[in-house]
Amino acid sequence: MTESNDPAQFIRQTLDRIEDVLQEAAQAARPIEVDPARTQLFQLFGEASRQGLVCDEFESNLTADSICSALSARWGLKNTVQDSVTKQQRLTGEQLAQMRSLWSVMRMWMEWTYAWDRWAEYHHAEK
Repeated sequence: MTESNDPAQFIRQTLDRIEDVLQEAAQAARPIEVDPARTQLFQLFGEASRQGLVCDEFESNLTADSICSALSARWGLKNTVQDSVTKQQRLTGEQLAQMRSLWSVMRMWMEWTYAWDRWAEYHHAEK
């Protein structure tokens, strides 16, 4: 991914790439928790962290919640899930697969954030 001084553009590009990785994994019938998707997603996480966007300090960011919200909006899942609950209808297989992908990427992103934030606690220089 190219460096961008515009955080909104960087966020958009990162979301596009995350979406690509999820779609590629779905098409190959591979879980995103294994390579190559895991490595690709972790590289995106690292880039987002270096840009300072894996935090809630900014309204537009790349936290797990923001990624999930943005992709679910792109895929129309928010309204679909609300309609499903209201009408007491089941989600389609494709919609369930999309939900599982979002949950997986969200869980991985949260775990990486947690570990990244606590790295110094466990890797301080020995005296």
